[in-house]
Amino acid sequence: MISTDFVLMVQALLFTASTAPIELEWVSLPDGCFVMGADTAYPEEAPAREVCVDGFDMAKTEITNAQFAVFVSATGYVTRAERGWSAADPAGPGIDLPPSSAVFDPSSATVARNLSWWRLVEGANWRRVKGVESVAPRPDLPVVHITRDDAEAYAKWAGGRLPTEAEWEYAARGGSNKAQTNPRSETPDALMGKANTWQGVFPVINSADDGYEDLAPVGSYPANGFGLHDMIGNAWEWTASPFSPSHTQEAVERAGAKGLDPAQPGVAVGTIKGGSYLCAESYCARFRPAARQAQDLAFGTSHIGFRIVRDPTRR
Repeated sequence: MISTDFVLMVQALLFTASTAPIELEWVSLPDGCFVMGADTAYPEEAPAREVCVDGFDMAKTEITNAQFAVFVSATGYVTRAERGWSAADPAGPGIDLPPSSAVFDPSSATVARNLSWWRLVEGANWRRVKGVESVAPRPDLPVVHITRDDAEAYAKWAGGRLPTEAEWEYAARGGSNKAQTNPRSETPDALMGKANTWQGVFPVINSADDGYEDLAPVGSYPANGFGLHDMIGNAWEWTASPFSPSHTQEAVERAGAKGLDPAQPGVAVGTIKGGSYLCAESYCARFRPAARQAQDLAFGTSHIGFRIVRDPTRR
């Protein structure tokens, strides 16, 4: 029987031989102040207020399958989706679950049932994004089916950390402190040239007019003013910050270190940023730097990835 270690070694070698970059490319961001949040979009983004951050380095793109494979090969790390859950785990969902993760499933049966287009698929993980029958993903795609713990493990190994929500939004704004353009006011062609988002009627018609039915290779779209790619669209990205229902001091204090999402009472939640290829003009406008969403810390999904930052002292 071929060992898992051997498979990982071969996979890492194949990825290294591909055109996808393995070494992280870093972009240095200066100290800065900016207006974080928004008062005219979703309530969880308010209030808009000035925030200042110290300078830091950020990975130029989302972490790719190739880069994550090198980490796994070097450390033997096993993601949460590959391990499953025990009902006895205090940080888990409270039930036994086999190795699995949430996969976007726009089939009519799924959508018709409580308007849900997500399905927990056994065997879905970063190696097999849609389950055991799916092919291995391209090495230059963002790694997905990653929990915050998984992302933090990679970051620590790579000599970095996850960005705070403030750092992430500062980076996504690309040096501009202006209000974001309303995506619904732009033409479809203009949107397609800026980020990987959904074309068609979400979630049942995906025209893929931009050439991508789901994830796009990192760096497929122009960089922002700081030189960072894919800060909006493509894959949601983890931050180190707990989620709170708004940016008010009262909401942040009430959320605490565990986070708080009124739609998921009692569930530990982190903040993800940037939107994904599933963001549609007809459904949401979360492919903006100010946009934010709660994510259960116990699970990853087929559209959540991450990138990392490092402090200048780690250069």
